[in-house]
Amino acid sequence: MRKILAVILSALLAFGAAAQELPLREFRGAWLHIVGNADMRRMSQEQIREWLTGTLDSLKKSGCNAVFFQVRPEADAFYISDIEPWTRYLTGEQGKAPNPLWDPLQFMVEQCHSRGMELHAWLNPYRVTLNSAESLTRDHIARRNPSIFKKYAGQVYFDPGEPASREHVLRVVRDIVSRYDVDGIHFDDYFYPYPVKGRVFPDDDTFAKYSKLQGFRRKDDWRRHNTALLIHETQEAVKGIKPWVRFGVSPFGIHRNASEWPEGSRTNGLSCYNELYADAPAWARSGDVDYLAPQLYWKIGHKLADYEVLINWWNDLELPGHLYIGQSIETLSEPDLEDPSTTQLARKMELVRELPEVDGNVWWPGWSVADGTLGLADSLSRRHQRTPALIPAYTAIDSLPPAPVSDIWASQGLVRWRVEPVDDPLQEPHFFVVRRFGMDDPADMEDPSRIVALTRNTWYETVDDEDGPFYYIVTVVDHCWNESAPSDEIVY
Repeated sequence: MRKILAVILSALLAFGAAAQELPLREFRGAWLHIVGNADMRRMSQEQIREWLTGTLDSLKKSGCNAVFFQVRPEADAFYISDIEPWTRYLTGEQGKAPNPLWDPLQFMVEQCHSRGMELHAWLNPYRVTLNSAESLTRDHIARRNPSIFKKYAGQVYFDPGEPASREHVLRVVRDIVSRYDVDGIHFDDYFYPYPVKGRVFPDDDTFAKYSKLQGFRRKDDWRRHNTALLIHETQEAVKGIKPWVRFGVSPFGIHRNASEWPEGSRTNGLSCYNELYADAPAWARSGDVDYLAPQLYWKIGHKLADYEVLINWWNDLELPGHLYIGQSIETLSEPDLEDPSTTQLARKMELVRELPEVDGNVWWPGWSVADGTLGLADSLSRRHQRTPALIPAYTAIDSLPPAPVSDIWASQGLVRWRVEPVDDPLQEPHFFVVRRFGMDDPADMEDPSRIVALTRNTWYETVDDEDGPFYYIVTVVDHCWNESAPSDEIVY
């Protein structure tokens, strides 16, 4: 019995140590996709809102601090737009507006921010249809200007070599950034389509039309140039409107294999560089993205694409900007190689936190985190993300801390504070961070377990703080997550 108790105590101590070692800053995102959704079209507006808010509540409870919300899966809109038609995934019919009219993107921005979470608008830049059975509205750009589109393997795509394709995507990006308080614009891995055996993307005519003028003889180099132009011009479009809004991409996880390029990863799979014509590391080096989130959806020990090999390869690039790891929930049930009685989740989290260039995770699919698939939500909320985390600061955009709160006081169950207005939007408060300490505790600002709220309110309700009195400290984080000096301590 004594031996059993010792084992239990050891486990509890190890758990407690792990909790204390959780990082103060870590990106914890989740992809919420709508493509393929067959449920919303049968739901009322109230049911959709409840579903979305319930999902966000679950993600927050799991420790997530950002959502990548898909708002443009097929050159359509999951928001009110004068440029593209309503998506079929909301009402079941492309171009059909919800009745009564509402704006899902605006709703999600507000709901995320009210929970201290970020909202990044996720766009698929070039995909138009998923299969040949889908019909397009009469006013869809693919019907109004068919010359800039290509059919490939039963799907319709913008032709990335056509300047008008980029111009249209940029118009959409500018519209979203200018009208919504989004924290980021996000592209996933779809640029040139994934290759289908025996089929060639039909852009010979576009190559002949533009390549010589642009100085390219090889089609693969020309295609990568087209993708790079889209990335560069998107970053310019975003920063030209709101410099604090981040732009990032989640490329396919294998950039290049060592068999193709000596500096590539020790893998043997599809090459993002050679087959999707996307040179993501080059975009980071040129400052055209603020973060990359390579999709490392494989298990540790995979014969063709080992997760541990790939996360180390991306880390060792030491790229500018942030590096997040795209994590597939499906692989988290795989047994650990050293201890088959447990899963690979703990080892994957260790690697994320041990490697100096890695800044966090993005979970795919986010819906499955929220609904408890494989017990991941429980593992995150109880262990791996059990304390809140601030998002790592985007110091390449702005490194100046915002001004601290100018006054703090307590009354009638509330801790309140005041901030002075600022002229520079980069220094505006994005969230307030409320920390709570026991009266005998040191004011350890690096301990994430002391954070009790990330809020846009200028007050915190202490009604649940039954074991007080406590003292509170409030800081300001700006849009780039620089943190202000702490406020005075207030006891309540």
